[in-house]
Amino acid sequence: MAVRPVSKHPDTVLRQKAKKVPVIDKSVKTLIDDMIETMFANNGCGLAAPQVGVSLRCIVIGMPEEEPFAIVNPEIVKRVGDRDVEEACLSVPGLAGEVKRSVSVIVKGLDRYGKPFRVKGRELLGQALEHEIDHLNGVLFIDRVESLDKLHKKEQPVSGATETV
Repeated sequence: MAVRPVSKHPDTVLRQKAKKVPVIDKSVKTLIDDMIETMFANNGCGLAAPQVGVSLRCIVIGMPEEEPFAIVNPEIVKRVGDRDVEEACLSVPGLAGEVKRSVSVIVKGLDRYGKPFRVKGRELLGQALEHEIDHLNGVLFIDRVESLDKLHKKEQPVSGATETV
């Protein structure tokens, strides 16, 4: 496992629609392991492959007190409600803003072994799922802020905290 550099806005890989993963082979499993390590090394709770320069439809999620997991070729199959949340991103360092996210989402995809599964996310998990899937479609949280002048400087998280979506 290795910590990979995080792509920063305006890197073009962040604006491309990521390609579907055709087969989960050793290289994809290595990517997943590296993404998890990179996410935690940067105090994140989610990371998408384009954020480490790889244009593939793969995300990792690491909620506080939970085992991290990957979703390959994730798709949101259901959204419920709307809420306003504060969001930031490892690829847009130093900025945060309020965006609209769902109250809950259901996402389907494949686990690291190619087995289909679904996950229901509410609150931070739901927000992280939507945020990371946005990355796979070339969308950044700054695109969802009502107005760019509503962005503000992000306070740095306390050491060891996992607050950046």
